[in-house]
Amino acid sequence: MQILVLFLVLGVVDVNVSQRYSSIQWLSHLRRRWHGADWQAEDIDCPLECDCPAAYPTAMYCHSRNLQHVPFVPSHIKYVYLQRNQITGIQDGVFDNATNLVWVILSHNKLNADKISNNVFTKLGSLNWLFLDHNELTGVPQNLPKSITDLRLNHNKISKVHSSSFQGMTNLTTLQLQANVIEDIQGGLKGLKSLTMLDMSKNKLRKIPENLPETLQQLYLEFNNIENVPAGFLTAYPKLLFVRLAHNTLTDKGLPSNVFNTSTLLELDLSFNKLERIPFVSRNLENLYLHANKIKEFSLSSFCSTTDVTNFSRLKVLRLDANEISARDIPAEAAYCLRHVAFIDV
Repeated sequence: MQILVLFLVLGVVDVNVSQRYSSIQWLSHLRRRWHGADWQAEDIDCPLECDCPAAYPTAMYCHSRNLQHVPFVPSHIKYVYLQRNQITGIQDGVFDNATNLVWVILSHNKLNADKISNNVFTKLGSLNWLFLDHNELTGVPQNLPKSITDLRLNHNKISKVHSSSFQGMTNLTTLQLQANVIEDIQGGLKGLKSLTMLDMSKNKLRKIPENLPETLQQLYLEFNNIENVPAGFLTAYPKLLFVRLAHNTLTDKGLPSNVFNTSTLLELDLSFNKLERIPFVSRNLENLYLHANKIKEFSLSSFCSTTDVTNFSRLKVLRLDANEISARDIPAEAAYCLRHVAFIDV
């Protein structure tokens, strides 16, 4: 019997050489799971490399354990935490029993698009959140569930988004694609009828993507190579509230007259570009960031064509620092037009 116990202990120690726990911690953990009065019903199906605590019976915690594969997920699990491991691929069948999964977190791994089975997510009809950020994906995985509402693909190596990448995902509200190497999205967002937030900052876009969903409220495109804004851009997307175009290569020539003069927009960030004038903006705009451009004059008409008791801008924050103007260039009449501004940073 002593020899058998010794082999069992050695087996546990050997398994955990690749884990981030000490052998004593793992032995203690397995004893609690398997021995005597501490046996938990939830642990019967729980993979040995994970935790399924009784306090959270539908959650499976497998994060930060140096795992190189995705364990098979038991049928009662709804929430899977697999972040910060060494996982390179996802094999067929690992989610087949867990058809009620609500979210899967695979952030900070080494996922490769070629090593993710084409059908691995197809049975997950209840999946809402899928986090695949901070991996090594070169493309969007195929056949993603149409139920997903929040999809995170940021900080990967994705270069193209095809027209079929998000096909049928009408429930998607949040899409994060920032910090990839995308040059063109090829109409890949068409059909996302519920999308309200799109983040494509830190890519290689040379123009604003076309065929964006009309439901969009937040659009983040900073740190790209965008040179111009199409005429009528904001009128095509009447629900846009926040637009960030900082750290691009915008010039006055690339901004058609009144392109930002729409009543719905609340925040506009055009900082760190090459603008020499303040563009015309809507009186309903509340936050305008124009710092670190080449603006040479303060044009009050950009905010108010006329100024009276009822005709004034609702701007609250205006940043003009790191340009070629100073506080002396702001006319006294600005106090009437910009009466809601808390401060003007020049």
